[in-house]
Amino acid sequence: MANKLTRNKITAETQQYLDIAEFREDTVIMRDGSLRAVLLASSINFALKSEDEQTAIISAYVGFLNNIDFPLQIVIQSRELNIDNYLGRLRQKEKEQTNELLKIQTGEYLQYVTELISLGKIMNKRFYVVISYSQTSDKKKGFFSRLLDSLRPASLLKMKEERFLKRRAELTRRVENVIGGLGSMSINAVPLDTQSLIELFYNTYNPETSVNQRLAEVGQLRIAE
Repeated sequence: MANKLTRNKITAETQQYLDIAEFREDTVIMRDGSLRAVLLASSINFALKSEDEQTAIISAYVGFLNNIDFPLQIVIQSRELNIDNYLGRLRQKEKEQTNELLKIQTGEYLQYVTELISLGKIMNKRFYVVISYSQTSDKKKGFFSRLLDSLRPASLLKMKEERFLKRRAELTRRVENVIGGLGSMSINAVPLDTQSLIELFYNTYNPETSVNQRLAEVGQLRIAE
């Protein structure tokens, strides 16, 4: 009984330190009432581009920045890549292979990959663009209205649907603007849905636990009030 109470207490105290109030409709709602959308972006190998291509990319990037009148954040997340499942499938393929030559080649490739990862960790990089919308940055509202919004207590953070949809519409406009700007540099970007957002923050705050304990589907999660 004591252990259960201790775990509940730790959980409650941990949530108090997070800036996230809730996840709703592919959007992160912060405790201050502002919204966040997260894009997963592809990468380009700038060094392999020709001089003309590099110049075009830089020009497109400058135009992209000049076209933005709101804050955004670029996050690069580097994680060790776990290929145990991949190696397991290779071993299974090697056992099932009936062609002797292909069986030998599969074994040699498996040995090569095993030796390669023994020399160092294989890292996987992911690129995210975080786009925000806050009432305090809305130039259409008056100063005192924006000030009152920023001072609302945490108990009022669960927005009414009408207010949420209005703010989310503005955030969506910004998301589309960013996707178009990144596209001009041949960078593909897609917004993360609710499940992907929860998994992203779960893996970020729990890097060790997330390796062995997968997160349940969003419909099965129970979020403490």
